Amino acid sequence: MQFNPVELIIKKREGKELTREEIRFFIGNYLKGNIPEYQMSSLLMAIFFAEMNPKEIQTLTEIYIESGASIKFDKSLKTVDKHSTGGVGDKITIPLAPIVAACGAKIPMISGRGLGHTGGTLDKLESIPGLRTNFSEAEFRKFIEKANFSIISQSQALVPADKNIYALRDVTGTVESLPLITASIMSKKIAEGAQNLVIDLKVGSGAFIKTMEKAERLGKLLATTGQNLGQNVTVVFSDMNSPLGNYIGNALEVKESIEYLQGKRVKDIHLLTKTLAIEMLLLSDICSDKVTAGKMVEQVIDDGSALEYFRKFIINQGGDPRVCDDVNLLPQAKYTIPIIATKSGWIKQIDSQSIGFALIGVGAGRKTLDSKLDYSSGAFLPVKIGSKINAGDEIGQIFCNDEEAGKEVVNKFLDSIHISEKEITEKQLIIKIVDNWN
Repeated sequence: MQFNPVELIIKKREGKELTREEIRFFIGNYLKGNIPEYQMSSLLMAIFFAEMNPKEIQTLTEIYIESGASIKFDKSLKTVDKHSTGGVGDKITIPLAPIVAACGAKIPMISGRGLGHTGGTLDKLESIPGLRTNFSEAEFRKFIEKANFSIISQSQALVPADKNIYALRDVTGTVESLPLITASIMSKKIAEGAQNLVIDLKVGSGAFIKTMEKAERLGKLLATTGQNLGQNVTVVFSDMNSPLGNYIGNALEVKESIEYLQGKRVKDIHLLTKTLAIEMLLLSDICSDKVTAGKMVEQVIDDGSALEYFRKFIINQGGDPRVCDDVNLLPQAKYTIPIIATKSGWIKQIDSQSIGFALIGVGAGRKTLDSKLDYSSGAFLPVKIGSKINAGDEIGQIFCNDEEAGKEVVNKFLDSIHISEKEITEKQLIIKIVDNWN
């Protein structure tokens, strides 16, 4: 059936429901090259402003899945995955996957690259010398058999509609659209074969979702879309007003993840990783209660088995496993520029989104689709909301290979950190967990 793309754009712009045939026509012809990027961009913007109803979102998700191949695993394998909606310094997937793998679950992960002000898991992992993320389905299955988990990029065979539209969203200002977020996440997570999914839904200044009201709407869309398509979904709502952990930037976040697997428990990284791991172990029936799951998580970190699973993963995917013993083998920046506090008091607000965008200036993120990343660049920022600082204190560092650009980023960081003369209470990281949306 043929339609006029302009009429469909106008129809959605005016808030009308698109039919399955109309959505299939638009997505299919975009993938064939019959609909140009500027018209696809217009439809994305129309969806951004006019939104989609749950029926349209489920249809879009199904059409994304139908655009390519799907992977199926035997139900006995207890497959489970985790997805984060993205945040500054969010490297949790990197230590989480080997921890849950060491506990006995199978984790097939199709991951993404950086979107907007947030870094992408694939970009971070590819800072490991030699490591690849582009593999065939057969290789993906083999890696999961050998190391219990694998993290790969989308091939053109697997959800190609999302692969192409995901990249376009990043440069058209439509990243935050709830319908597009839902279809993107759920299509990948269903097509990759995981029977169970834990979603880390981030809320706050450093997240795409700024308010709890909007986060709850997205959580319900994700969970109900997954459940309608046969996937069990638990949503963990977590605070993203301060960057996660102490480091921001591709190789720096891998370094921090490895050090965590070596036993260095940074407070917020450990709390969030453990919380998500427990929910993954419950969903996949590895454990029947949270106490047992929590003990298992602690044990595989303490005995080094989680780090060994990460080593196996690196070897499988062509990387240099020596980084597990020596993080200095990761890319290193030429310059380290201190961030010096100009005021005394308690940190009351961190504009984490501005921090994420500032780091694009030193190559830690992308300005355009074809921007080249500087894996070594980034920041050390251990302060959080509620931290007490004094004027003249070094509160962080910028790592870069362009000293002048680095100095500009320092100024942007200082502008992004707001100080109160009164004591500020530290924010709670885990807001709530929902496993039943009925």
